[in-house]
Amino acid sequence: MLALWACLPFPATGAEDTVAKVCAACHGSDGNSTDPTVPKLAGMDQEYLLRQLKGFASGQRRNEIMAGIVANLDSGEFATLAAWYGKQKPTPGKVVDAKLAEAGRRIYEDGNTDSGVPACAGCHQPDGGGNARFPRLAGQHQTYLLKQLGDYKSGRRATDRLMVTVGQRLTVDEMKALAEYIAGL
Repeated sequence: MLALWACLPFPATGAEDTVAKVCAACHGSDGNSTDPTVPKLAGMDQEYLLRQLKGFASGQRRNEIMAGIVANLDSGEFATLAAWYGKQKPTPGKVVDAKLAEAGRRIYEDGNTDSGVPACAGCHQPDGGGNARFPRLAGQHQTYLLKQLGDYKSGRRATDRLMVTVGQRLTVDEMKALAEYIAGL
């Protein structure tokens, strides 16, 4: 834990203290997780992040790790944490397969009219920046995105009916293409 404090200006207070003690181990000291299974939170809309923290706390959004962590936080801190992460600068992601990313771009921008998949850009914004209702996707880890899309497809993550429908309509190849494209936004 001592090493986490070295990443922050001293003395840390409020959100910085909680980030250093609780969040940084997974999400990074600046919200830019380097673990491909853990989402980057830097630059996400504060209202969206607050809703996710409340969802973990209520059990509406299921994640065993986050449920345990959030249970040990004061819910009064949620808004401060969301604001802190929202103000952090997101780092860019990396495209590994340019051809796959191009296929993902077409789905992201235009959807798939044959299967009824809407364009992702309509909700998540053309640049992937998100908003209060829909999360920032730009630069997110491919592995994390694939897991979330799979959870929507299976119904494990069912709090957003639109995304459950989208997940059920996407093929595995389309999910991979989208994840590759989004990582490079």
